[in-house]
Amino acid sequence: MINKIDNFKIFSALALLFIPSIASAQEINGANTAWILTSTALVLFMTLPGLSLFYAGLVRTKNVLSVLMQCFAIAVTISILWLIVGYSIAFGPSESAYWGGLSRMFFSGIDINSMSGDIPETVFAGFQMTFAIITPALIVGAFVERIKFSSMLIFSILWTLVVYFPVANWVWGGGWLGAMGLIDFAGGTVVHITAGVGALVTALVIGKRKEFGQTSTMPHNLTMSFTGAAMLWVGWFGFNAGSALAADGAAGMALFVTHISAATGALSWMVIEWIKFGKPSGLGAITGMVAGLATITPASGSVGPAGALLVGLAGGVICYYATTFLKQNLKIDDSLDVFPVHGVGGIVGTLLAGILVSANLGIFSGNGLAEGMTISSQVSIQVIGILATAIYTALVTFILLKIVGILTSGIRVTDEQEQIGCDITDHDEKGYSM
Repeated sequence: MINKIDNFKIFSALALLFIPSIASAQEINGANTAWILTSTALVLFMTLPGLSLFYAGLVRTKNVLSVLMQCFAIAVTISILWLIVGYSIAFGPSESAYWGGLSRMFFSGIDINSMSGDIPETVFAGFQMTFAIITPALIVGAFVERIKFSSMLIFSILWTLVVYFPVANWVWGGGWLGAMGLIDFAGGTVVHITAGVGALVTALVIGKRKEFGQTSTMPHNLTMSFTGAAMLWVGWFGFNAGSALAADGAAGMALFVTHISAATGALSWMVIEWIKFGKPSGLGAITGMVAGLATITPASGSVGPAGALLVGLAGGVICYYATTFLKQNLKIDDSLDVFPVHGVGGIVGTLLAGILVSANLGIFSGNGLAEGMTISSQVSIQVIGILATAIYTALVTFILLKIVGILTSGIRVTDEQEQIGCDITDHDEKGYSM
């Protein structure tokens, strides 16, 4: 009997040795959780106040408050939409290859103990919510100074519901593009191509500002825009490095290449202006920075620091000429250059992610291709992802604009209201009382 008891004790002691390793798989990783909490705050900081101030400084005085209100209202409404249905569509247990279903509506089945990997699911959901907020807010730059507030709000809600949420599922939520092997670390397709294409279609449907191409529509406060741009730069570290979903080497590399690409994009834009006009502009510098950030976003988990130089250079140069071509040649009033910076940047970055990921490119690559993949096959997948996202976004955006036009008796403010400014006509307030 004594031998049996002793044997049982020995067996129990040995079993206890394995319990910590079993339990640890279910435990929260404090470092990773803390980093994603921080990243969540950084990405929200990109919209409020970063993007808000960046855009507000670029419009005229009579519209500064309206732009701030548009970004703020989008943050408010998309947060509620994310709770109700957004997270479920984007990241719920996939019912098909195209959406996550409705089983997680109102965060059904998610509590304090729910986990996503080694971080709480609520932390993961909160982080992804900030991406959903900033994407429709980017589109604001295409229609500033001429859209009714009610039209903007209804459009943003519907667009996020039927464009952003499904595309997020396609790429990140277990959908068909992710299953194909599309490389989009932090949102080249999901954020920048959807926002850029949506902005282009919106600018075409709404039409130009009355003064476009006739009188100066220069920014009223570049100091404000510089402040917002600086906040975007800092917040983007959470955007890209946070997408590693861990406090590890991948996050560190993503942060570093993000910074290098932003700096290279800004410098290349400045140099082009310096050569062409004899002086670099402040507006060009911050626009080039954003182009570098947008371009590195999908590739930030795939390239090394030297690769980031190439990505930032491509973003700065290509986005510069895309901006010039859109406004000067095509005469399209994408007011704050959303498509040529974010849309084109997202396209270029998504392509480069497939090219530079190859292990054969030495210092330009951070990782190698997945097993069985070649450069040509990976680039083909990247092209499919770009085309599918762009075509779907363009078609749905056009339809939504027509629907919203009917619901609000026309999307655009009247000529008289446009002359007065949206601060007064939409909100009966002024951004400045001096």
